[in-house]
Amino acid sequence: MKHNACTPLLFPLLLAALPLLSGCVAAAVVGVVVVADVAHDRRSTDTIVADHNLQLTILDAIDRDPDLTRDDYRIKAVVYDSYVLLCGQAASAELKQRAENVAAGFDSVKRVINEIEVTDTPQGFWSRRGDDTMTAHVKTALLDVTSVPGFDPTRVNVTTANSVVYLMGLVSHEEADAAASVARTTRGVAKVVKVFEYAD
Repeated sequence: MKHNACTPLLFPLLLAALPLLSGCVAAAVVGVVVVADVAHDRRSTDTIVADHNLQLTILDAIDRDPDLTRDDYRIKAVVYDSYVLLCGQAASAELKQRAENVAAGFDSVKRVINEIEVTDTPQGFWSRRGDDTMTAHVKTALLDVTSVPGFDPTRVNVTTANSVVYLMGLVSHEEADAAASVARTTRGVAKVVKVFEYAD
């Protein structure tokens, strides 16, 4: 099956549109996204849906804590196969731990990887937009990986916080190394953190 090069960008764009849709239409869109995703993903369809729902639930729980979102601080949560990556910024070590406790409080969570940066200077709007652009650049660069036969860039989840790129997914060691190499050579990337599960 031939895949369109725009496929990796479809998922985040559709998710961003969900709040604007009615309940039935939103459910249909999620169904389409899951079908598109499962064709590439090594996770089962049930796991993909469960990860998505868990991620939204954790983000909602964090957003409901005013101390974790005050003064322009932002925390990102990414879920893959019930492993939770936390990144972004918090004003203190106590708040960093509080965010971890929130994420760990859900029964289906296997492990929380807490990469939140403690700082008294939160990122501004344009810096966060720069992170989003960096994520897009890394995803685009992954489309050109030819060193690994059968490499599928959609199996690599890319998240950026404060110019640090986090890579998640269920991949082989060879695929992980290739993805990390591409991310490291992407302009502006300060550091690459691998949070992979390994299929081999």
